[in-house]
Amino acid sequence: MKNLITILLLAASVSSAMGYENRSITNGKKTFILIHGSWHSAWNWFRVTPLLEQQGHRVIAPDLPGMGRDKTPVEAVRFEKTVQKMCDLIDTLPGKVILVGHSKNGVLISQIAEYRPEKIEKLVYLAAVLAHNGASAVDLFKLDKKEVLGPYITYHPESNSSTLDPEIYKEGLYHDCDDEITEMAKVILSNEPRQTATARISITAENYESVPRYYIACTEDRAITPALQRKMYTDMPCIKVYKMATSHSPFFSKPQELVAILLEIAHEG
Repeated sequence: MKNLITILLLAASVSSAMGYENRSITNGKKTFILIHGSWHSAWNWFRVTPLLEQQGHRVIAPDLPGMGRDKTPVEAVRFEKTVQKMCDLIDTLPGKVILVGHSKNGVLISQIAEYRPEKIEKLVYLAAVLAHNGASAVDLFKLDKKEVLGPYITYHPESNSSTLDPEIYKEGLYHDCDDEITEMAKVILSNEPRQTATARISITAENYESVPRYYIACTEDRAITPALQRKMYTDMPCIKVYKMATSHSPFFSKPQELVAILLEIAHEG
């Protein structure tokens, strides 16, 4: 019962923290768009969003197509349509945005930056896939020999999607997080569209490379291991690499530290 009450209270926090509210932003304040990773949703950011908003920043944490509260059938989700939906969102916003991508959806923010370089102030890869032109998320995942999620992923050919076995949630995603996070994940995580992981990005020096990029590495990550993260940000150098001694989910385990890094990145340059 105690866990149930905790889940309900946290769920209430999620509903109040997420959304596309167009608040008045004062000079020097930023607009952050926070992109969740595989199987997750805007829920990822319920501890981060209020901390950024308390500093006067605008925060938008969308549910990607087919995920969370978005009702797009998972079998209908395509990478290009997802990119376009995020571009359409960015087009409605005044000024530039800081685009933060977690995990697999590093490929998503890369492609968005290719299409809207003039609208992206900075890219932030949070334990995320940082891929070169022509690569997919799956291409990078295949290089990771020590990650623990693979044996627990079930693929569903009929819907071209995948699910992650809850048995691995704690060890693979949340080993340094409150137990309540794992319990919430058991009722929130959903199927992941497979095509968004296999799609190959198309980026250019003229567009994508014109956008400053930063990397936040998670040094205790078991989902995208530190070795793969290091390879990616070495092959695709970033302006600065930050390191957090966390699991794959620092937005749950160390939200204050993560927000401090995001604010430092926001005010660089």
